[in-house]
Formats: sequence, structure tokens, C-alpha cells
Amino acid sequence: MDCNNARNFRLPSRISATDSRRKTRASLQKFGDWSTIEIINSRIQMPHNFQMPQKYVDRMVERLGREHVQETFDTEKTALVVVDMQNYFMDENQPAGCPVGTTIVDNVNHIADTVRRTRGIVIWIQNLAPDDTPTSWKTAHERYSTEKAEIRIKSMARGEWPFELWPTLDVRDTDHLVIKRRYSAFIQGSSDIELILKDNGIENILVCGVATNVCCESTARDAMMLNYRTLMVSDGCATFSDEEHANALIAFYTHFGDVQNTDELCARLEASNRRNVTADSTR
Repeated sequence: MDCNNARNFRLPSRISATDSRRKTRASLQKFGDWSTIEIINSRIQMPHNFQMPQKYVDRMVERLGREHVQETFDTEKTALVVVDMQNYFMDENQPAGCPVGTTIVDNVNHIADTVRRTRGIVIWIQNLAPDDTPTSWKTAHERYSTEKAEIRIKSMARGEWPFELWPTLDVRDTDHLVIKRRYSAFIQGSSDIELILKDNGIENILVCGVATNVCCESTARDAMMLNYRTLMVSDGCATFSDEEHANALIAFYTHFGDVQNTDELCARLEASNRRNVTADSTR
């Protein structure tokens, strides 16, 4: 199977609610592309192996009195923000491809399903590089060779395969799509994410995506600075090395917000929703 076939195959930027993951897989098989994704997935079987070092947990317990600042959630005021899980950042043959990202897809889909069922919202972010990027964000593009900067701009354009979301992400019609133009979705002029959050009364933000230590961490830190309770999902984010992943999560946990894994987060969301529903019914 030629990997170029997968990159040349175009999927809609939004998968409708009627297009289940099984249907997506069948469609890809028809074009001979699923085997490429399966091969990529088989090379790295697991997300980053991360556990918060005990000394940082102890520091949090000493400061707060418990390990996690977010033990319960007002689930109706919670948003899952999935950052940059686009082909450009997921496919290992792309300039910024992070193959570990393919191993977190199931976790991200599971969290998205849990957030929807517990009455929260899901936001999928795509990074865009406008044509004026070399001048409007020249400090970033100075860090690329001329050739690689041009590739980035051409790849991060609407309608291009690298710009599209990874095909096995479970994106629903009820979800929100956001375009951002900087590492952080929250920096002024980057996106309209705050309008969506305010319109839906969101106070809690859960961050997944790629790369942990770049756009995920930038978005999560800025969210906290704007007074959102923010959590990064340890096995719902991915980057290029275990070291980079760990450093980002440790810094975030000790100074900005919470870090939990998929299982404990979803369990807390489900339990919180049950309590919230019970409380609502007795009013």
C-alpha cells in the first residue's frame, strides 16, 4: 500500500452524526487507505506512559489538601477542547507528524462521547496558516527554512488534506468546529472559541490533542489565565517524546490546572452528572 494514496484521499472536514466510525472505516477500506492507518497505529501501541511523579502530587496535597483540584464537575458547564488533531500533525509522513497522536484517538472519542452524554459540549480545533502568515506571524516563520515555511502554509489551508481532521475522530453534527491561527486558541485574534464558550455558559475546559507541549499547553494555560477551570488529559494528549509530554504536564499541574487520565476523568464526569441530575430533579 502506497502511503501517498492515503494523503491524496480527501475526506469531508466534518463527519456527520450518521457517519459512524464503522462507516468511515468501510469507506477507507474501499479506497485501500485503512491499511495504511492500521500500519501506522500498529507501530506504536500505546499513548505516552505517564504518571505524575509523587513529589508533585505531594506538593499539590500540601497546597490544596487533595491531589486533584477538579474532583467534581458541573457537567453542563464543561467543554472538551480537542486541539489540532489534523492529518498534518498526525500522519508520520507530514513535516509535523506526531505518530503517537494516532494512539490517543480512541481515548479522545471516548471522552467526547462522555462529555456529550453528561450534557457538555465538544469543540474540535483546526490550525490554519493564512497566506499572510510570513508577515503577520513572522516570529514563528523565522524558525523554519524558506522551503518548510512554504510547505506549512500550503498544508495549513482549507481544503487541503493535511488541514483536515484525522478521519477516525468521531466528530458529530452537534459539535463545534473552530479555526485558530496561533498555537493558543485563546490569544487575541486567534479564534472565536470564547464566543462559543460564553454562549454555552462554559466554565470548565478539558484539553486533548497534539502536541502536548505546544498548542495543547498554550491553549490550556491561556484558558486558565482567562478564568476557566482547565484540565489536560494525560493520555488524551500526545507529542514527539515522553520527556516533552511529561515536562508539559508537570508544569501545567503544578501551576495552572489539573491533569487526569481518561478513565478517572470519565468516571468523575459520570458521577458528577448523576449528582447534578438528581439535584435538578429535587428542585
